[in-house]
Amino acid sequence: MNLKRFLYLSCLVASAHGYAQAPPELYSEYIKEANKYYDNKEYQKSANAFTNAFASFGGKGYVDDRYNAACSWSLAGNTDSAFFQLFRIAEKTNYSDLNHLAVDPDLEPLRKDNRWQSLYNLVKANKEKNEAGLNKSLVAILDTVKIEDQKYRMQIESIEKKYGRQSKEITTLWQKIKENDSANLLKVTVILDKYGWLGAETIGVEGNNTLFLVIQHADIETQQKYLPMMREAVKTKRAQPSSLAMLEDRVAIRTGGKQIYGSQIAISRDGKYYVDLLEDPDNVDKRRAEVGLESMSSYISHWKIKWDVEEHKKMLSELEHNQKIQLK
Repeated sequence: MNLKRFLYLSCLVASAHGYAQAPPELYSEYIKEANKYYDNKEYQKSANAFTNAFASFGGKGYVDDRYNAACSWSLAGNTDSAFFQLFRIAEKTNYSDLNHLAVDPDLEPLRKDNRWQSLYNLVKANKEKNEAGLNKSLVAILDTVKIEDQKYRMQIESIEKKYGRQSKEITTLWQKIKENDSANLLKVTVILDKYGWLGAETIGVEGNNTLFLVIQHADIETQQKYLPMMREAVKTKRAQPSSLAMLEDRVAIRTGGKQIYGSQIAISRDGKYYVDLLEDPDNVDKRRAEVGLESMSSYISHWKIKWDVEEHKKMLSELEHNQKIQLK
């Protein structure tokens, strides 16, 4: 099989924020339902499921879930409900991910609305407040890097849907992504070589995550070079264990080994997604929980795959054979 391995980042993949009070089980079920409808492009049903989730939690909701609800409402054509969710997290939780807000294609229907500039200014003010005391010059560099890293990747799904995975349009898009990745890598490696793996206390949460994104999208030699640095950063709480887990998996797969946490999804020539070579599949959810990753079942549902441990174990010999062919 001709495989393409990648890390998929979308509106529905985000960091966890929440409340001290644990949400009811019904909340989690509604959120899973909302995400499933989103993946199936049934945006009105997705938005309704998010609404049910918040109602089940006494009107409360996790920041990321409210953001994702705004995405669904936006794509469903209900700008009022989309802005309600976005203004709520901006005003109540100091939401400050301006870079993602600026490039997320799900929010494109909102950008011509008069309320967009007010929302943008509010999130910008939150960002400036949250970044007080940080290294502003490095933050500015990493802000630009993150936008460049994500802006074309966010177009992959829509262009593949419109023109096809083998089209010249998608080939052109991937060429732009590779060019951006090369430019971004130069900027990030200069920072890493001079300062080491900087933590959120110096470059902010977004800047810290940007270091990981750029290395995760780099060539294997670069990943191997900076993997030990990131391991040390996790020990000193300057990097997230969940991010390190994904980098560990990617390096393992690219060097002919097996991934540990199941983060790497492959696609076959006939367009079917599956979990790439995995060590000890029976205990993968335990390992994922230890580093703060969601369950395999929930994670791979974004690719419309169902997690079946026994089925994966049956596939292992074939996957190992295919991997050897690719690495020759």
